[in-house]
Amino acid sequence: MTEIELLSWARGPGLQIATVIFVAGIVIRFFEILMLGRKTNLAEAKGSEMSGGLKTMFTRTVPDRATYKRSAFTITAGYLFHFGLFITFFFYAPHILLIKDIIGIGWPSLPTPLVDATAVITIISLLAVLANRLNNKVMRYLTNFEDLLTWFLTLAPLVTGYIAFHRIGFTAPTLLAVHILSVELLMIVFPFTKLMHAFTLFLARWYNGAVSGYKGVAS
Repeated sequence: MTEIELLSWARGPGLQIATVIFVAGIVIRFFEILMLGRKTNLAEAKGSEMSGGLKTMFTRTVPDRATYKRSAFTITAGYLFHFGLFITFFFYAPHILLIKDIIGIGWPSLPTPLVDATAVITIISLLAVLANRLNNKVMRYLTNFEDLLTWFLTLAPLVTGYIAFHRIGFTAPTLLAVHILSVELLMIVFPFTKLMHAFTLFLARWYNGAVSGYKGVAS
């Protein structure tokens, strides 16, 4: 297979396969969550589920002073790479054009040098998070294969995208194909790993807050 054939496959059948698995996986995971059901609460309500859920969605997103002081590095690096991933994916002009081709909706992009710098900061943040995790005895003990796999698959599109943009080492078609394939691999494993929290995070926070709100206690 030539580099052009590899690129064509990655942009065609490869992307279609990854998209089908990604969408089907997410639907299956949400179906599993809904199938868990929810027991009827026979106790008298002492508060509002809705307000408790909404409050928890916010309070768990913004750490309190004590939590931040205790884990400042982890929280800061975590916010950096999450925001960096969001900006790099959703505000880079070629990515926006791809999304527009798929769903017909586009939006203004950020300047390319800014997105490029954000990608570098995101890569550094991910490396720092892993180094901190491996240097902490407790966190290292709790780290399993899935944690390392998801870290690597999250990092790979950023690194391959940066290399492809700057055309380091290989020809442009090969670099672009490798970048696209790294994204597709991430899409394939996404619904079946902890990465799924991107879709369930706020749902879980709302649910926990709603339970506490119903009981009239702080979450």
